[in-house]
Amino acid sequence: MPTISAFYGILIRMFFNDHAPPHFHARYGEFEATIDIGTLEVIEGNLPQRAFNLVREWAMIHRGELLEDWRLCRENRAPAKIEPLS
Repeated sequence: MPTISAFYGILIRMFFNDHAPPHFHARYGEFEATIDIGTLEVIEGNLPQRAFNLVREWAMIHRGELLEDWRLCRENRAPAKIEPLS
């Protein structure tokens, strides 16, 4: 599972050839959540509220890049790194 971005202790990852809907995985310490790229809602798992707010802010900025990385991963191709939240 490639890590496509990391910021404030949060790792953003995608699986190769993963199931729909388009989503990414966010890990913060022992917490992990699967987040829908279209709605930016948690599909599965959970994150502390502050970490989730940071992830949503980052994902809103980079939604187009996330969708492109999703396409690449579905084709078993390496996704591009995405700038972290600063």
